[in-house]
Amino acid sequence: MIRVDPELCSGCRRCEVACSSGHFKGMIGRLFSRVQVVKVEEIGADVPVICQQCRERYCVDVCPVQALRIGDRGEVLVDMKTCTGCGQCEKACPIGAIRLVDQHPLVCDLCGDSPRCVDACTMGALSFEPETSDVVLLTEVDSALLGEKTTQEKAYFYGITMAETLRKAWVANVATDRDSDR
Repeated sequence: MIRVDPELCSGCRRCEVACSSGHFKGMIGRLFSRVQVVKVEEIGADVPVICQQCRERYCVDVCPVQALRIGDRGEVLVDMKTCTGCGQCEKACPIGAIRLVDQHPLVCDLCGDSPRCVDACTMGALSFEPETSDVVLLTEVDSALLGEKTTQEKAYFYGITMAETLRKAWVANVATDRDSDR
């Protein structure tokens, strides 16, 4: 799986460019990327949102034509010959990591075992752990997000959740530094 460390993300979006250019030759841009950097302005953080290979597999479970399956490394694979573009997988993802573009679900496929986004991230905010198993969906993600929220709203909520955790760590570090200076 691809681990995200929002503390190291600068918001440069190199991950988005690498992803889109690798999957769609000549089509570079955020629209075609399977990773989306969410800017949380009020906290001052950038959070890459990418499939976390949750154990729950909401996206796979809701597909009415079984076009999604789990690959050998836990990645979600889409059979475009079977996929009808119904959008159920996009609606089911609680963190907004699946988006439909022209009736095609975009979800991280780990680039076959060499994620381009990780290679492009010079800050180290993304790392690849090929042997990760039994990943659990983050407990901070509210099950209410499975309702009528848009993909962007879910990704933003996930970004805020990650950023608030980061902010608490920053505040705790500042308090510790102040105490040690006394």
